[in-house]
Amino acid sequence: MSSDDEREEVELDLSSPDVVTKYKNAAEIINKALQLVLSECKPKAKIVDVCEIGDSFIREQTGNMYKNVKKKIERGVAFPTCISVNNVVGHFSPLASDQTVMEEGDILKIDMGCHIDGFIAVAAHTHVLQEGPVTGRAADVIAAANTAAEVALRLVRPGKKNKDVTEALQKVAAAYDCKIVEGVLSHQLKQFVIDGNKVVLSVSNPDTRVDDAEFEENEVYAIDIVTSTGEGKPKLVDEKQTTIYKRAVDKNYHLKMKASRFIFSEISQKFPILPFTARALEEKRGRLGLVECVNHDLLQPYPVLHEKPGDYIAHIKFTVLLMPNGSDRITSHALQELQPTKTIDDPEIKAWLALGTKTKKKGGGKKKKGKKGDNKPDDSTVAEPMDSTTNVGASQE
Repeated sequence: MSSDDEREEVELDLSSPDVVTKYKNAAEIINKALQLVLSECKPKAKIVDVCEIGDSFIREQTGNMYKNVKKKIERGVAFPTCISVNNVVGHFSPLASDQTVMEEGDILKIDMGCHIDGFIAVAAHTHVLQEGPVTGRAADVIAAANTAAEVALRLVRPGKKNKDVTEALQKVAAAYDCKIVEGVLSHQLKQFVIDGNKVVLSVSNPDTRVDDAEFEENEVYAIDIVTSTGEGKPKLVDEKQTTIYKRAVDKNYHLKMKASRFIFSEISQKFPILPFTARALEEKRGRLGLVECVNHDLLQPYPVLHEKPGDYIAHIKFTVLLMPNGSDRITSHALQELQPTKTIDDPEIKAWLALGTKTKKKGGGKKKKGKKGDNKPDDSTVAEPMDSTTNVGASQE
């Protein structure tokens, strides 16, 4: 029995081939879900309907995996599908009664997450609802996020420090005359932990301090980059727009209202650890009960923040595995053609972009060494290699 206990205590990481496979399976589902959601984004489409399509697809696809294993494996949505439009920064995943629709020319930020056995893959992607290439400041803000993501991919590697990445992100955004949005953190991912303790701060300022940290082999990170043509200091406009919450497992409080107790019990059963949307709860009862839960810190809200009307915001998030043979970006989606007004001339940024992501020679598809887990047939590596880098000079080839 003690060996069982010991097994429970061991923290699983990428040194286990099974863990790598679960991350890659989750990533494959996210890449397909992102593709599906994008295909549903059309003028006059209701945002809530498209969010629901994303979540349903993730539930269905994960439900088909690991069905016949002896020990039940938890799997499903790790972060509800959000579609945030124009100057809305993120976390917009409205209730069923919401009538907000997409319009031609909207800049859409799609954000979603999936897990298998608590191993989480997340992605965010920015798309302009229009035909033809994206031009002007909209192209600048997307190119800034994409180039920053490419640089981060090359700097988040064993031996590098989190603050090196923070400084690099600022520099890239400035090259496009954009700002990195404050308050966005890139977190280490662990089993059932979407916001691990090791973080990369997007903007260093006196109010937000994080511990210095060094990246290590076999870690997993969600690299989360949000850029803005505005000030990059978003504000909460309407608390009622917040619909995504995560249970704060370390907090206890005896709730007074019956509605609150009812809803907290439902949350504890259905969503004990990972973020969820209030759409999944009984709407009327849910609203009432959520307020008391949030006021007493039992739930952590993910607020819907806004920049000023007229500001453009782009969001790119990807999951990266720090494997022994280099960084493996497992979630991504190709971008539309961009024609930014700025180009990258800074030699330091160019040098970062020229760095490889693998630590050994890039051979074709075949891997010579049967290194841990390498010889597993795993078609989940179909994640497109990168967000299309047509104009940011970050091609991997």
